[in-house]
Amino acid sequence: MKIDRRSFLAFVIGGAAGTALSPLPWKLTDDISIWTQNWPWTPVPPRGERTFVASTCTLCPGGCGIRVSKVDDRVIKVEGLEGHPVNDGGLCPLGLSAAQLLYAPTRVPGPMKKVAGGWQAVSWSSALGDIAYELAELRAQGRPEAVAWISESDRGTTAELCKRLLTVYGSPNYIRTPSLQDPLETAIHLTQGQRAMAGFDIANADFVLSFGAGLIEGWGAPGYLLRARGGLRERGGRMEQVEPRLSKTAAKADRWLPIEPGTEGVLALGLCRVIIQEGLFRKEFVNGRSQGFDLFKKALGESYTPEAVAKATGIDAKSVGDLARAFAGAKKPLALCGRGSGRLPGALQEVLAVHCLNALVGNINQPGGVVAVPEPEYIRWPEPEMDATASKGMQQPRVDGAGLDAFPLARYLLNRLPAALSTGSAPPIQALFVSGADPVHNLVGAAAAAGAFRKIPLIVSLSPFMNETAAMAHYILPTHTSLERYEDVPCAAGFPRPILGLCKPAVKPLLDTKHVGDVVIELARAMRRPAAAAFPWATYEECLQQTLGRSWGTLLKEGFISDAAFMPSGFETASTKFEFQNEAIARLPTFAATAAPGDERSFPLVLIPYDTLRLSVGAVGSPPFLVKALEETVLFKNDLLVEINPATAGPLGLVEGAGALLSTPQGSARVRVHLSDGIKPGLIAMPRGLGHTAYDPFLAGKGVNVNDLIAPVEDPASGFEAGWGVRAKLSRA
Repeated sequence: MKIDRRSFLAFVIGGAAGTALSPLPWKLTDDISIWTQNWPWTPVPPRGERTFVASTCTLCPGGCGIRVSKVDDRVIKVEGLEGHPVNDGGLCPLGLSAAQLLYAPTRVPGPMKKVAGGWQAVSWSSALGDIAYELAELRAQGRPEAVAWISESDRGTTAELCKRLLTVYGSPNYIRTPSLQDPLETAIHLTQGQRAMAGFDIANADFVLSFGAGLIEGWGAPGYLLRARGGLRERGGRMEQVEPRLSKTAAKADRWLPIEPGTEGVLALGLCRVIIQEGLFRKEFVNGRSQGFDLFKKALGESYTPEAVAKATGIDAKSVGDLARAFAGAKKPLALCGRGSGRLPGALQEVLAVHCLNALVGNINQPGGVVAVPEPEYIRWPEPEMDATASKGMQQPRVDGAGLDAFPLARYLLNRLPAALSTGSAPPIQALFVSGADPVHNLVGAAAAAGAFRKIPLIVSLSPFMNETAAMAHYILPTHTSLERYEDVPCAAGFPRPILGLCKPAVKPLLDTKHVGDVVIELARAMRRPAAAAFPWATYEECLQQTLGRSWGTLLKEGFISDAAFMPSGFETASTKFEFQNEAIARLPTFAATAAPGDERSFPLVLIPYDTLRLSVGAVGSPPFLVKALEETVLFKNDLLVEINPATAGPLGLVEGAGALLSTPQGSARVRVHLSDGIKPGLIAMPRGLGHTAYDPFLAGKGVNVNDLIAPVEDPASGFEAGWGVRAKLSRA
């Protein structure tokens, strides 16, 4: 049998967890990543003695341990760190490609200032001095709140330094990018009374019911969840996947339940009703450790009978009942909620419904269940001194509306920022800093977001790459890549125990770049008082060492600190019980399935995005290795392929590979068609992570950005982005 390059790549990449965690295929892909590139440098590893650096990956919220191999000062390989509690040697394709990001010839080499006709290289002192002057002018006008900072994280020393700078300047507008952790943390706060991350102990569960969670598509901490899902099967456990498309996760599940998109919460509440009506709930937990159960039972009423659920979801009534009984009958059942890789938050009520489903079976803060992982508390800096200008600015309402009367539960609402910027004659934000994020590409409604951001007089991008946001900026302050810097990593998304990891530099910075923390410290110094006094550290590394204290030595040696025996006890609500219903929950709008925006007559189909482990949808774009490894059913040369059912394609006269025009109320794009029985009729599936206009020739100009075609949908309960799709039409091109 002849195997061409693309077929070989498909074999190597695979789709199963076992492939992602197997060392041999990834050794082969190391070679392929060299063979298939055409970069100006030749990545041939030098001869010599190998040394190794144990570190933590920071390319996604997963917090996986990595082992970086070097010869002299040249990184030759990145692999998973064996024995690490999160991933134990496994690593996703993005983490494995970290060396490509380090040595990418398209990295921004030094500070850049936008001038007429393009970009001008400037010194760090010049760039920071100019930016400090602009900020001083804005502050002199009495408008410190007109500064905002967007980042992908709100935890760890770097995030706290950025928040601290805004505080002493006088702005409340630190905004984290949207994430599944938003509704998950809010649900835990409402029902359990604590601010905590959600961990999922799949490693000890025996029945996993997933409402769209892409466990093989990079959901949560990919290294942990891929490994835990593989262990579930080895133990004889069961997994069922609920989603409208046959994803790789659905294909590897014991059963796939194709559901009408947007109705996942309806199914969860239907399962709750069956469990309650048939007395299948865990009475020890419900009767002894919960409150508001009777009100929750009453709220379900007749709206969520198996027949009503079947009508809404497309899953027949018998299957609804059978699924409820199987789930409740398992020893350690666990329900997960969240689409794709978990980068988009979704509706709060949907997450609450799934959380209550876990509570009915008593699997809250139990082995094999949902675990409330507390926020880390090792950062104990003294409160900064604020002058009158800063104090006044910090009392102003947040520009995104988070925490205000309309959305008191939300901490960040970046999805609302574009609309806020477009209100009035002058934008409420006059200076914007963006670090570790690319909102111009990644926000739902990206085209509208880009138009709104263009109104901001000063945008400063802190990024190693010329991403879409950086291309729009007025200054680019290039930062270190993950293999060039120290960074504390105080969590691992979805991991059921507290963990603190340390990212360590494998090599010295290759270019004229800085750590984000050093940029903040130096900018504060350039701004003088009162900002400078709040930053007593000479460098970010000094700040990190002092903050970590006695943990520093352990982290340097081991790479992480974790509490293997952690399991929370009790709840922090007023009742000290899990609360199915309380005053805060009662004030939320009544749950209703989120509709796809658009007129059904003009747009008879529905477009839904999907995630794949081969495409990054976070702060960094996909490295060349991942783009080259895409199947031709996803990307053919530069053309994106959308996935539709043959029953949908037939009446439209569309065949495999045919060109088509995809239109939504937000815009249109030329695509190709891929026919698949693994998607419900009437739907169009489109991958996230393509359609870049910046970066490099390996990524820019390939495919379409699905975010340009989907408009944001505001969850009425929380303000979070809840759009799962949009109405669309497809016609022959």
